[in-house]
Amino acid sequence: MKLSDYVIDCLKQQGVSHVFEFIGGAIVHLLDSVSFRDDMECISVRHEQAGAFSAEAYARINGKLGVAMATSGPGALNLLTGIGSCYFDSVPCLFITGQVNTYEYKFDRPVRQIGFQETDIVSVAKPLTKYAAMVTDPDQIRYEIEKAIYLAQNGRPGPVLLDIPMNLQRAQIEPETLASFYDSEEYFNELSKKSEISESVIADVIKMLSAAKRPLILAGGGVRVSNSAAALTQFVEKSGIPVVSSLMGIDVISHDNPLYSGLIGSYGNRYSNLILANCDLLLILGSRLDSRQTGTRPDTFGRSAIKIHVDIDYNELNSKVEATLAVKANLNEFLEKMNLALTDFNKPDISKWLNLIGALKEQFPTYSFTPVANEIEPNRFMELLSSKSEKFGAVCLDVGQHQMWASQSFKLSGEQRLLNSGGMGAMGFALPAAIGASLANGEETLVIAGDGGFQLNIQELDTIVRLNLPIKMVVMNNSSLGMVRQFQDLYFEGRQQSTVNPNPSFIKIVEAYAIPAYQMNTMDDIHQLEQFLNTNGPAFIEVKLEKKTEVHPKLVVNRPIEDMYPYLDREELKKIMLIDLVDEMDIPT
Repeated sequence: MKLSDYVIDCLKQQGVSHVFEFIGGAIVHLLDSVSFRDDMECISVRHEQAGAFSAEAYARINGKLGVAMATSGPGALNLLTGIGSCYFDSVPCLFITGQVNTYEYKFDRPVRQIGFQETDIVSVAKPLTKYAAMVTDPDQIRYEIEKAIYLAQNGRPGPVLLDIPMNLQRAQIEPETLASFYDSEEYFNELSKKSEISESVIADVIKMLSAAKRPLILAGGGVRVSNSAAALTQFVEKSGIPVVSSLMGIDVISHDNPLYSGLIGSYGNRYSNLILANCDLLLILGSRLDSRQTGTRPDTFGRSAIKIHVDIDYNELNSKVEATLAVKANLNEFLEKMNLALTDFNKPDISKWLNLIGALKEQFPTYSFTPVANEIEPNRFMELLSSKSEKFGAVCLDVGQHQMWASQSFKLSGEQRLLNSGGMGAMGFALPAAIGASLANGEETLVIAGDGGFQLNIQELDTIVRLNLPIKMVVMNNSSLGMVRQFQDLYFEGRQQSTVNPNPSFIKIVEAYAIPAYQMNTMDDIHQLEQFLNTNGPAFIEVKLEKKTEVHPKLVVNRPIEDMYPYLDREELKKIMLIDLVDEMDIPT
């Protein structure tokens, strides 16, 4: 059997139906092996970075393995941003790169390069992967691919990379004689790392929950990573505890759930941050508590609360915020045990707490400014857009101000998914992510991007049209890289170096791809939005904003999360807070 055929067989056994790729000479054998199949399809993107983002979204939507391939040298290097995105956001993807023939590879010789486009991608990618290796012996292909896939999907998930030289791809192998990773000591060592959750831990958690007057759940991206969204919803129903989310946890529970209480963090909803600051018990599920959640003063984060932190990665526990109880566990297993233990649970009376949460939501709606007449205010636009977007299976956000407006104000219904680029925060993410999402679930997908990020992978308009994917694209155009421009206005006396530049005509560009295009200049143009949403197949709408648009509220350096800009009067804040205020600190210049 040809080795490249064997590799593709292994991918199909994992439920992979789409391979995202940009062809080059070093992966021709692998892609040729796909061409003989009717149960798998090559998705030829226009840039390898787009292939990596597509594979990431594909994995995040279907909960299985995403696969992207690239040729040696520049192709492999172009995957790196997407590989890093998968690493930081814990997404199980297999990246396969072609490599020059082993007899052309330099190995340990002290030269820069021997083969054309030869690049040591393994050494480059290792810091951004759970496992990266070059396969140098055809008889090791089964072991290496099984190992890579296992590591990608188990423990804390993440990307893996296999570099396969061309002469190995075309080699003949006998599959039945190949050594298996699952028979190895290495595999059994991996199994021994798994730990059971003791019943005493579950009992301790329930005891703490029962005693709390103001309990709160902080749901992070780990809920989705561990396929625990259904278990979380059940836990919320049984416990009656309200939920806030991190940026990566926005879609772990339906926003129709009355206990969902918004987004926390640097650009969170003000009411959500106030809720967290006032809680007396915080159950942290699958969140690494980075500075975008805690602010720059993690010592003030949930400072009066008992904190229970559950995460599969031991290194994330007590790393930034000290927990009262740190639990290393698979989140799905933890929630299943909790749900069993809560069968006869008597919910404590937290009606006063829930009433306060409702009052805070009503008192502090999230808007960036008060519009004049029919001016488009971004948060109100997101509310409007979400009210008309129930048909979309997934919403893919790019990176920038629009991302925060949508994360603050786009209301997800039912099992609707929202994909953010979290740890990497990569502009250019949304368009290719929508390709992967649409292929994974077969549903209509919504892109929300800014005028900056949209242009970073704008070439994928061709992929969308070629595949006739039902992707609707919204570009919020304020003619600037608004997030950095806002930062410059705040800290650099308004010197807008490199952030404000003229844009091309997006309408003309999109029409060149034969995509129907629409434009909103004011809220009076709502008919344009409705026509856009009702268009069959791909469609595009440009939403024109003032250059001055900003994201509010915003957490400024050296402030606790409840003290967001624009600042509340100290006396007003004092009345809202059920705990003592933190002393104000000077903001560093």
